[in-house]
Order: sequence, then C-alpha cells, then structure tokens
Amino acid sequence: MAASLGDLAPACSKPGRVMLDAKRTEEPIVTDGSAWRQPGPGAPASNSGWGARPTWAAPNAPQSAAPQPAPNSWWSDALADPWRDPDAPVVVVKTPPDEAPELEKPPPPSPGPRVGIGLVLVVSIVTALLAGALGGTLGYVFAVGGGGGQLGSGQVGNAPLNNRAPESLATLVKKVLPSVVTISMRVGNGTSLGSGFVVSADGHVITNNHVVEGGNNTATVRFSDATVATAKVIGSDPESDIAVLKIDTNGLPEGKLVPVEFGNSDQVQVGDPVVAVGAPLGLTSTVTYGVVSYLDRPIRTSEGGAARYYSAIQTDAAVNQGNSGGPLFDAGGRVIGINSVIGTLSEDQSSAGNVGLAFAIPINHARRIATDIINTGKARRTVMGVTVDTSYQNPLGGARLSQVEAGGPAEAGGLKAGDVVMAVNGKPIEESWDLTALVRKYAPGDTVEIQYLRGTTRAKASVTLVADAK
Repeated sequence: MAASLGDLAPACSKPGRVMLDAKRTEEPIVTDGSAWRQPGPGAPASNSGWGARPTWAAPNAPQSAAPQPAPNSWWSDALADPWRDPDAPVVVVKTPPDEAPELEKPPPPSPGPRVGIGLVLVVSIVTALLAGALGGTLGYVFAVGGGGGQLGSGQVGNAPLNNRAPESLATLVKKVLPSVVTISMRVGNGTSLGSGFVVSADGHVITNNHVVEGGNNTATVRFSDATVATAKVIGSDPESDIAVLKIDTNGLPEGKLVPVEFGNSDQVQVGDPVVAVGAPLGLTSTVTYGVVSYLDRPIRTSEGGAARYYSAIQTDAAVNQGNSGGPLFDAGGRVIGINSVIGTLSEDQSSAGNVGLAFAIPINHARRIATDIINTGKARRTVMGVTVDTSYQNPLGGARLSQVEAGGPAEAGGLKAGDVVMAVNGKPIEESWDLTALVRKYAPGDTVEIQYLRGTTRAKASVTLVADAK
C-alpha cells in the first residue's frame, strides 16, 4: 500500500472494467481567433482584404492585381474605405464644425388658467390626512417590532426563520457527521489515511480493508469535532475489501459514539440523491453530493494485494483519495454503501482524481461481511460451485464455465461445464469475472436465476448459493 496522503489504492487506480482500454486523445485546439486577425510570419494572408487570392483559386496560379476604378467612377474611394476593407490602415475622422450651432431657446411660458383657492384647500387637506395615516402606521410597526435602530424586520441568530427544514441537506449532514471518522495508520515508513463510520455503541467501525492493509493493526480515529481515539483492527476480508476496527472507549465522553443508521442497498434506484462523507486528500469531514448513476456495476480491483470483487453502486459524487471506507448516505441519512473505488483517466495513482465515476460497496453486502468478522473473526464468501474460463472472449459477453463442482449448487441447478452464463437475476455479464462479483452480492442461502447458453440454446436455471468452505 502506498504510504501517501489519502491511501485509496484501488480507488485511484483502475477500478475494474471502467478503465480498461482507456485511450488518451489529443488535446483539443483552442483559439481566440487572434491568428486570423493578426497573421504571423508565414501565415496565409487574410481573404478579407482587396486583391487577396480567392479561396477557390489554384495554389500556383499567379495572383492578379486588384481592379482599379476609373477616377470619376462612383466607387473610386473604395480602396480607402475602411467599411469596405477591414484590413485598411485608415480611421474615420469626423471634423467638427468651427462653430457650434446655436441651441434652440425654449418658448416663453404661456399664461395658464388660474387655480382657484378652493382647489388649493382640498389638496392641502388630503395631503395632511395621508401624512397622518402614514405616520400612525409606521409608529405602530416600530412599536410592535422593537423600533430602535434595527435594520430589517427579522431576528438574527437561531431564530425559527433561520432553521433548516428537516429534510434539507444541511440537516442531514448535521445528523450524520458525528458518526463519521478519519482513520490513519502507520504502514511501513509512511501513514495510510482513509475514512470509516461507527456502527455500534460499543465502538465498532467499518472501513475498507485497503485502508488498514499492511499496517500495524493500531489506528488513530478522529471525529468531526477533532476528538481523537485509538482503535484496533479486529478482522478484515481482502476479497470483499471490508475491515472492522474497535475503538478504545476509555476517556471518551458519554454519548460520543453515535452509530449510523443502516439503509437497504437493495432498494436503491438510479437517480436517487446520495451524500458522501470522508477525508479526501486529508480534508476531514468533507461532504460531497451526487446521484446514483448505475446499480450492480461489477468491480474487480487487484492493486496492492488480493483481487477484490463486488457489485457496486456507481455515483457521480466527488470521491478522492482519503474517501476510502467512508459512508455513502441516502437522502434520509441512512448508509447505503462504502466508498471504495473511483474511475480515472490517470495512469498513475498519485495523480488520480475524481472524474464523476465513484463506486461504493453496497451496505447489505458490507454489513453481512462485517457481522461475520465480529461474530466469527472471518467472512463467508458466497459461491455457486463453478470455475470460470478466464480466457473466454465473446462480443456478446458471458462467462464460460470450465468446471462445475460435483454436488454443488450449480450442478444441482442443472448447469454443466461449457455453459456460458449470460446474466444473474437479469444483470448482464460482460467479462468472465463479472460472475464472481455479481454472486458475491448475495448471501449464502439466497436463490438466484441464472440465464445461460448451451450451444445456441438459451435456458434458465435456479441456483441456491452457499458459503465457501474456506
């Protein structure tokens, strides 16, 4: 694991198929048009001037002289007219007359009809009444509102008008921030930095395995209010990229540990708003906002160790190095995923950054793995009892089964070696390892529908998944 700020090894390298065969394109040429306005040496002459070679002329054709008008023709001044030739070095100067014309004098006022004394009295009485009414109204307003030298009619501070609505994003963030922590751990000669979140009142924290992988098992956790505590790694699963820490609660104030509220990642839909919280680039308690872009995106990463597989929630929330292990919340402030991987066009991890492609482990998957780690010290992996031919390539996608375990779930469902699995519960398989990622989403005991090809015949099978024997 790289010992750099914001250890997000897989999150900033090549997140599965998203980055495969990414090609760099030539940078677009951007111009402000100055080359056309002011040609440099060797540049073609502007076609806007008189006598320029027309665009349709042959490249080697001799350039003819510009037409010359007769001295007495009506267009004899055309060669010097800047409105006809924008490139002509001529300005238009209008010489003012020697003497300014005399301004017109206003006509003398004509005598109008005389205003009677009665009309004057009526206007005066109406004006006095309006002034009195206005003064009384203003006096009442100032008496009720406090008068004095206050500006504006509202109160300041925590007045009800300044409170956020219960469903606002600011209210959501205020609710969840106390549950999110920044995790740092010594790894070799450097420090790994990531994020995590509290899941129990006794101090359990979930994060990514790659945040603590290769470390000394003792981490420092920092809360959003800068409170610091130590934690121990109690277990992890590299293939699902999940690790569980336990905070030392000695010295922490009562009520300091605020567990998150779990959501249901199976109910997430594309377009749902999401909030990512973590420490990108070491900037603790950073909040970013986006939407769910895709569901069940098969992800396989292998940077820094064992291959990791999961069926990810794809979002466009800004996620960078240091967000690893941090929570992805839904609009109700419930955790629906763990931010783990980003897509990037960068070829090296140190310069990788957000491009609007972030991937989170679904919380139903992560919660099941974390529960196994807390209860038994290790995680159960979901399998269907097959071996996949990784050399199989087909434009239509699919994963060809090179071996079907005797007595295993796939054989019990009717699958045979040579079958090509095309989809799991309707989710298409494009690469051979997609099958592993999609199966890992489900818990042992779940039954899934497998769509497959046997020769040219399409068929379906129901397979009840099991836990591996490791």
